[in-house]
Amino acid sequence: MKNLANCKPSEFLKQTNRIRKAVAKWLTMTDIMNIRRRLPEFEVSAPGASAEDRAAVIRKNAELKRKQMADNTMAILDAVMEDHPDETLEILALCCFIEPEHVDDHPVSEYLTAFAELISDEAVMSFFTSLAKLGLMNTSQQ
Repeated sequence: MKNLANCKPSEFLKQTNRIRKAVAKWLTMTDIMNIRRRLPEFEVSAPGASAEDRAAVIRKNAELKRKQMADNTMAILDAVMEDHPDETLEILALCCFIEPEHVDDHPVSEYLTAFAELISDEAVMSFFTSLAKLGLMNTSQQ
């Protein structure tokens, strides 16, 4: 299956721009960025607490953070797979040069294989990492 890792250079930029637009819409719809920002209410050490008590608070806060990260991951999965599956599939289809309205014309195994190829391709991942960094720089300057 054709995807961004094995397409012609002449196809790459146009398709990645289509994906960029779909991802921008998808991020807004799924609210992933806000879900990722959810933090637990951390415990604060009492003034004058012993080193042992401070260490216990640090361990408890680490566990609260770990649990919150797990909860956030589950909330993201719910958002992308249950609440907005069509939009998620649109992005996957576009990564494979499939028009979104034809996403069901291919078995899931083809998409999974293509996705594995995409995320293991160093050049593709580097390109998207660079785009993400540029996007973060642009939003932080506004």
